[in-house]
Amino acid sequence: MEKDPYKITREFIKTPPQSFMQRIKFLGPGMILSASIVGSGELIATTTLGAQAGFVTFWVIIISCLVKVAVQIEFAKHTILTGETPMTAFNELPGWKPGGVSWSVWSVFLFMLIKLLQVGGIVGGVAILVNMVVPSLSITVAAFMVAALVSLLIFKGYYRFIEKVSIWMIAAFTIFAFMSLYFLKFTPYELTLDAFLSGLTFRLPPEAVAVAIGAFGITGVGGDEIIFYNYWCIEKGYAAYAGPAHSDEGWEMRAKGWIRTMKLDAIVAMVIYTLVTAAFYLLGAAVLNAMGEVPEGYAMLETLSSIFTASMGPEMYWVFMAGSFFILFSTLFASLAAWVRMFTDIFGKFGWIDFNSVKERKMALAISAWAIPFLWALLFVFIKMPVLMVLTGGIVGSFILFLVVGIIVRIRYKRVLPGFVPGVVYDVVLWVSILSIAFIGGYSLIQLFV
Repeated sequence: MEKDPYKITREFIKTPPQSFMQRIKFLGPGMILSASIVGSGELIATTTLGAQAGFVTFWVIIISCLVKVAVQIEFAKHTILTGETPMTAFNELPGWKPGGVSWSVWSVFLFMLIKLLQVGGIVGGVAILVNMVVPSLSITVAAFMVAALVSLLIFKGYYRFIEKVSIWMIAAFTIFAFMSLYFLKFTPYELTLDAFLSGLTFRLPPEAVAVAIGAFGITGVGGDEIIFYNYWCIEKGYAAYAGPAHSDEGWEMRAKGWIRTMKLDAIVAMVIYTLVTAAFYLLGAAVLNAMGEVPEGYAMLETLSSIFTASMGPEMYWVFMAGSFFILFSTLFASLAAWVRMFTDIFGKFGWIDFNSVKERKMALAISAWAIPFLWALLFVFIKMPVLMVLTGGIVGSFILFLVVGIIVRIRYKRVLPGFVPGVVYDVVLWVSILSIAFIGGYSLIQLFV
């Protein structure tokens, strides 16, 4: 019988790893999340922020990557303890239920439809990159080729394949990020220790406030990515290995053990995307800020590549473009894998499919894996404004973050299980994360609409 990680029974329980080295073997969900996070946000948006503000807001980048992980962990802990999918948890929120489905599920559905624009912009970015390397291939054709490629990789929906590819992509873009920083020493834009340390002084000049707010919102995990992480925790088996809540005397021990494994997974992922994000921010601060220009969106790729080709030779152009492709494509790959799971979960809540049926769920995953990327590509081809599309999705992401904060507060104070009430230190860290997200998100929206 095929194992279904969404079906929590005693059949699949497993003793959790006890040592650090044993836990390392069960990491994985955070690797997929990192592949999703470190894409256009880091290569394009974070580098732009470095270009605008220089080194002075570097510390904001670091904090923004670190502070949100507590909310991510709290949601994932609830998922392991209950086995609930994210949309099941959202459906438990009180309030209006049109069609028998919570307003919060409808809200996520509508917001994600708007976020089609954001990933459509990333498809456009990859298409532009392909066109830069192969000018004979039109951007329109390249966009649909990229959509077909990512669909082909995802439509089968196997978790292990997605995890392995994500790990290889992370390795590729991590090497690329630090290689880019290393090669700066051969250019007029060498990163000095004094410049690096100047970004850790916790100063924030008035003219850099807006950039800092933007940095906090863009970097680290977003609202949709916090939701996505729970699907990966389920499919890795953390919830199934713990077993049904209170099903036997060993359940609490197993649940706590798998939660510890999940925490390590989330922290390792945080370290990875923080380091890579920091590398790209420093790249923008060292090169583009020194040049006194802020190239718009994907034009930054051409500008950065020219720096390295001028000092290291024309062959560096191909190295840079290959690295850029891996980073941008990793977002499409990991995002699509998560999107199809979220939409299938939502379709189940709407009653359009039986989510508990493995056959129906796989069929919905496969169809969505082909439909969604072509919607991304169509939107890009018609709108042809990738940077604006990405920014629009980022704005919508602020609303999703508010929904996530709401459900986290409810989980912590209304649905916490006996034996799992956190201590004071945990609560302080969690509330720092919640309040930071709420304040920055609220401030950003006020500045946007006032």
